[in-house]
Amino acid sequence: MKKYLLKRIVYLIIVFFVVSLMMYMIYNLIPSDPALVQMEPLRKSLKPDDWLRQYQELRQKLGLNDPLIVRYARWMGFARDVDGTFNGMLQGNFGYSISYKRNVTEIVGVPMQNSIILNLVSTIITLALTIPLGIYCAVHARKATDNAIQAFTVVGYSLPTFLIGILFIYIFAVLLGWFPTGGAKTPGATYTGVMEFLDRMHYMALPIIVLVFTGLAGMTRTVRAAMMDTLSQDYIRTARAKGLKEKVVIYSHAWRNALLPVSTSIMGWMIGVFTGGSLVIENTFSLNGTGRLYWAALTTTDYELVLAMQMFYTLVSLVGVLLTDLSYTLVDPRVRIDK
Repeated sequence: MKKYLLKRIVYLIIVFFVVSLMMYMIYNLIPSDPALVQMEPLRKSLKPDDWLRQYQELRQKLGLNDPLIVRYARWMGFARDVDGTFNGMLQGNFGYSISYKRNVTEIVGVPMQNSIILNLVSTIITLALTIPLGIYCAVHARKATDNAIQAFTVVGYSLPTFLIGILFIYIFAVLLGWFPTGGAKTPGATYTGVMEFLDRMHYMALPIIVLVFTGLAGMTRTVRAAMMDTLSQDYIRTARAKGLKEKVVIYSHAWRNALLPVSTSIMGWMIGVFTGGSLVIENTFSLNGTGRLYWAALTTTDYELVLAMQMFYTLVSLVGVLLTDLSYTLVDPRVRIDK
């Protein structure tokens, strides 16, 4: 187990740096000049020669005249910066945002907190509902209740997320007035402790409901399909022929074997949600999250911020894949990873 885990961690580190190199080169191939962006407002107030001289000095200061591989090494923290110090991602410097005029670490804190709360709570609720619902549909397959649930999930699976969000805003915020239409907290509020948490959850309740509603459709059908396939196996019929209780057959025999393909789908869905899947929700509800911040950075060509966010998404994806592989041994003892 330790040997396998060590190999996977080394593999993740290699993949992380390969992806970081690819992303850095791709974004730097896009026509963009951070020095020009900073100097453009001074073009009218300076003489052309002075403006050009300061522009060249700024490019030299930012290291933009150096080869791309050297700039990547400085960005990661492998090589010394222009001032002679190591000041890259490995040292905790994730870049400087030209849009917000601040370090990236000072910008991503609140959006990342909002996105983690939004996605984590919605994921827990979705799994708590979809797993028993999918099992119930598989056990009562093709009956009236199952047909009704399948029709309901098809509607949720077919409608665009933004359309569901707008519909829920109209019903629960405009007509019923239960929730606010957007935002992450009460404007100007100075709540602390429990009151701050409750206020935040009140504002995030409607986005969470929309994420749960959209997640129910796909995951319920996935769990149902896996359970139906498992329930048709010979060993399930043998277990029933032995006189075992139906609950034992379903939850001890069928569910454990159906969980292996389901766990992969669940982890893939969770990774998709955490790595930008909530972008539409955050835009619909004006929620200051990582997805909305990422989109704003792309539209303003703020590539230092974009790269920092992309590395965060890459890390989440790689760790999610590792957790999926490790979970196989818990789900199915036949899977051995220590060989």
